Amino acid sequence: MQVPYLPSSKTQTQNVMNLLHGRRGRLVDLGSGDGRLVFAASAAGLRCTGYEINSILTTSARVRAWLRGVPPGSATFVSEDFWKTNLSDYNNVTVFLAPGVMDVLGEKLLKELPDEARVVACRFPFPHWPFSASEGQGLDQAWAYDMGAVRGHLLQTLYTTAKGI
Repeated sequence: MQVPYLPSSKTQTQNVMNLLHGRRGRLVDLGSGDGRLVFAASAAGLRCTGYEINSILTTSARVRAWLRGVPPGSATFVSEDFWKTNLSDYNNVTVFLAPGVMDVLGEKLLKELPDEARVVACRFPFPHWPFSASEGQGLDQAWAYDMGAVRGHLLQTLYTTAKGI
């Protein structure tokens, strides 16, 4: 699945960073575009990987990382399809994709991410997931989802539905 490139605004990037405040570990940005979220998160101390299927954008992000002097391993850009990648090693995920892929992406993340992972969605929320926090409004809004809470909610919903409650 491919979606058009639409860069995050400065406000949206800040909203994402607010939702990641205090988080540590590894972050993956799915559909990283020109790398602006990866650069912001790596500057905050996260080890980041950006997946971008558009090789021109990936090359641009790599050049920008080199020009900025970003340490190797702090921000990596991969020109691959993240749908074919196991994301279980990441405990932070950022995503700015079209609404039509959010349900399918949600299934992938539920299968692969640990309970302690946090997913931050920009502009388009996961339609059936309860969010833990949100920042901003309108086109710059972002939502944070803690995977343990999401799984708990979905299990409760299944249980309630199965019991006919």
